[in-house]
Amino acid sequence: MDRCDECLFVYSALGSGDLPQRLRDVAAQYPAALRGVPDPRRRPAPEVWSPLEYACHVRDVFRVQRERLALALRVDEPEFHPMGRDELVITERYNAQDPQVVLADLAAAADGFAARFGALGEVELARTGVYPWPQREARTLRWLGRHTVHEAEHHLLDIRRAGGAGTAGGA
Repeated sequence: MDRCDECLFVYSALGSGDLPQRLRDVAAQYPAALRGVPDPRRRPAPEVWSPLEYACHVRDVFRVQRERLALALRVDEPEFHPMGRDELVITERYNAQDPQVVLADLAAAADGFAARFGALGEVELARTGVYPWPQREARTLRWLGRHTVHEAEHHLLDIRRAGGAGTAGGA
């Protein structure tokens, strides 16, 4: 996965040095996006998450990716287990969570991941872990950072669509 045809994110266009700020910048766009949706708990279709569910998912993506980064720095080519995104929507009751708490946690998780990622050098960025999606494949930590930005920007687009706007802002 090097390019997303839906949101037009191009992995190679994002330099490693730009990743920490881009992570923080995209997280900072979530409050306005969520406020721009009349009912953040409403699913636009039964099989499509609500804007609040997307925000919870992105918060958890930042957390999981930070854990994966830490693991890859401790272990040579670890296996990154799937985060169980569809299960978490239900078990963590995403749609019942307080949007303000979710947004604060999302910002903190993005900042923590960005800070840890920003401390990596070229050797560390080249370390790999076996990533489970979209197919099982060894991926570098550089790719992990880029993929995290893509996830956050893509789901920001999903939230904006629910509110009637259609741009990903920076993707």
